[in-house]
Amino acid sequence: MQTQTNNHNSSGSSKCRFCSTELQHGVVDLGMSPLCQKHVTPEHANDVEKFYPLHAYVCHSCWLVQLEEFAAPDEIFSEEYGYFSSFSDSWLEHARLYTEMMIERFGLDSDKLVVEIASNDGYLLQWFVQKNIPVLGVEPSGNVAAAAREKGIRTEGQFFGTETAKQLAVQYGKADLLLGNNVLAHVPDLNDFVRGMKEMLAEGGVITMEFPHLQRLIEENQFDTIYHEHFSYFSFVAVNRVFAHHGITLFDVQELPTHGGSLRIFGRHTEDETKAITDNVRELIHREQELGMETLDYYATFEEKVKETKRKLLTFLIEAKREGKTVVGYGAPGKGNTLLNYCGIRTDFVDYTVDRSPHKQGNFLPGTHIPVYTPDKIAETRPDYVLILPWNLKKEISQQMAHVLEWGGKFVIPIPEVQVLD
Repeated sequence: MQTQTNNHNSSGSSKCRFCSTELQHGVVDLGMSPLCQKHVTPEHANDVEKFYPLHAYVCHSCWLVQLEEFAAPDEIFSEEYGYFSSFSDSWLEHARLYTEMMIERFGLDSDKLVVEIASNDGYLLQWFVQKNIPVLGVEPSGNVAAAAREKGIRTEGQFFGTETAKQLAVQYGKADLLLGNNVLAHVPDLNDFVRGMKEMLAEGGVITMEFPHLQRLIEENQFDTIYHEHFSYFSFVAVNRVFAHHGITLFDVQELPTHGGSLRIFGRHTEDETKAITDNVRELIHREQELGMETLDYYATFEEKVKETKRKLLTFLIEAKREGKTVVGYGAPGKGNTLLNYCGIRTDFVDYTVDRSPHKQGNFLPGTHIPVYTPDKIAETRPDYVLILPWNLKKEISQQMAHVLEWGGKFVIPIPEVQVLD
């Protein structure tokens, strides 16, 4: 397992994880927060939890928005990691459609190798396996990697970086399609990670990466997607700069609705001129520059919007409780833990939450110690309000839980500001 470096130096200041410029400009300070996937088991309910500063900065040189590194990856993505991708039906369908598109666009067949970095429980690679296309997953979390192997998906249990890439390229060959969904943000040593992708990519191969788009985060007030597992928050201009520095040209980009608004970038070796740079690339760079995403002014008002969202949510909950209403949560996502800890919401406001993942059921949310039950609990207790914590899945969840409406219950969305769904 590779080691990762901490970007917090002894003088108390931090340096940009891409360009090493000293970080001087805060974007938002969300106080102290625990690791969002460290769910508390009943036997450890009275133990001391670690809380870390959750303060996002923007680099005035390369415009990468980032957190300082306080917890190492092997502490965050441990042997018992709580997130399994396969428990979201809409995410599985997203992965299936992606597979079909990649096969058609790039002519993938049984002679090609598809490698996924942070392959989780095999939620995506299973679709390539069904098409008889060789795959390799790279997944550092032991319990999640084991779940993938049980599905018959070849998986290496390692953190990805330059040395891992060299080793895997020798062992399995280089990737014709090298992909990663929601992993780029999770990497503290960004330069080593992107160098590793360059090393792992076959001649003529394609990289795709998906991650939440910083423009959507800022403009739609998605502050709860900031948590310690997400070290970086990417605009297209910043990510384009990072990849170009390591000899990878981004030749296409797509805007996706997933996770509240994401980008899917397409990369190739800079020396591979067989894939022309599309208008999508030029247009998105122009748009972000016109918006001012490479100026400090763009980020200046974000923190006050975040504070106002907190005030509105707390006002709603205080009024609901004073009226004798019951409020429960749906979901135990990372973003929910940022929201609840930042707003100081515990069982005085939210009785419990539920989650489809058995890996979370029976435990408590980090920091707030709100208990996590199975979704059946909602039908048993018939609450007045269900607060949907993974608000990006509000359509899927409100359809799954439509029976809540039968007793007059209502769904509540916290982001971009509190809203009761009719």
